[in-house]
Amino acid sequence: MIRVQTEAFDPHAETAAFSKGRGDAGALASFIGSVRDSAHGGAVEALELEAYPGFTEKQIAAVEADARGRFDVIDTLVIHRYGRMAPGEAIVLVAALSKHRREALQAVDYLMDRLKTEAPFWKKEVRPEGAEWIEPRADDREAHARWINKE
Repeated sequence: MIRVQTEAFDPHAETAAFSKGRGDAGALASFIGSVRDSAHGGAVEALELEAYPGFTEKQIAAVEADARGRFDVIDTLVIHRYGRMAPGEAIVLVAALSKHRREALQAVDYLMDRLKTEAPFWKKEVRPEGAEWIEPRADDREAHARWINKE
C-alpha cells in the first residue's frame, strides 16, 4: 500500500493497523523518518517537500514492486508526506510484513535507500536565515548503489 499525502499521520497507529489480523506474518519491520530540528550546524524551522501527485505515487509503486520481487514479503506499506512539516513530525513510514525478520528488515532498508534517491520529492529546509533546497547526500547515493550493484 502506498499513500502520498499532506496530512500528518501517527506511525504507530499506522503500523498497528497494517499488521492487524496478519497471523501469517512472523515479522514486522518499520522505519519512521522525522523532520530534524537542526542540519548543517544550524536550526531548522520547517521542511518543505514538493511532489507531483499521481507521478510521485507511480514512481514509488515501481520501487515497491521491485522490493516485493526481491524479498519474500507478505505486504509492504509506504506513507510519505509532502508540504510543510515542523521538526518532530513524521515524514515517511516504510513497513514490511514477512514470515521471518530478515526479509522484512531487508525490504525496509531497500525501500528507504531507493526512496531517498529516486522518489520524486523536492526538499527545502527552512532556517531562520532563509531556505535552501537540499539534495540526497553522498552516503544516500552509496547506500542506493549497494542494492543496484547486486542486481
